[in-house]
Amino acid sequence: MIRAFLSVELPPDFRAALSAVQQDLKRRLEPTVGRQARISWVQPASMHLTVRFLGETPEDVIESLRMTLASAVAGHRPIQVPFSRLGTFPRPQQPRVLWAGPLESWEQGNEGARLQALSRMVEDLCRAAGLAAEERPLSPHLTLARIKEGERQVGQGLAQSGLLDQPVTIGVLPITTLVMMRSELRPAGPVYSPLWTCPLAAAQ
Repeated sequence: MIRAFLSVELPPDFRAALSAVQQDLKRRLEPTVGRQARISWVQPASMHLTVRFLGETPEDVIESLRMTLASAVAGHRPIQVPFSRLGTFPRPQQPRVLWAGPLESWEQGNEGARLQALSRMVEDLCRAAGLAAEERPLSPHLTLARIKEGERQVGQGLAQSGLLDQPVTIGVLPITTLVMMRSELRPAGPVYSPLWTCPLAAAQ
């Protein structure tokens, strides 16, 4: 069995821009929330956009997906996802997750629809391979931090700073290849290693 997920890897320049935004957030937010809040910042080196989490999966199932996915994604053109805003889950007043992602207008537009079509195709192939269904649609967001304690204080700090209302400059994440990643859980944190890749169609 392999603990695995299908993902999009981040280019080095995009990862560096995310790190800079994260450091600015940390610098501006932490002094306002005090010691009542405990914020766990995600290491930029471990960030990736998860397209489909598989969990513990037999090796032969992962190998069979390699064949079906390779031919299926070859029919999809690359997608450019512009990351230009910050947000929270589940709500700004008591956030548990801080994330970076595209504008809602992008998600509701043609490119956002193409991303969801790619996600649905992946989901159909995973279900056909016998994997449990994933009901949630793909959310093109990257987690910057998790709030372990003091959600209300963090929510107040975000409101006072206006950070969620300001556009951010991160860049465009190109979705050109899907990567099947192995995730090994270790005491120091998960270790990720690529198993194989499936490139999308060449850009027209």
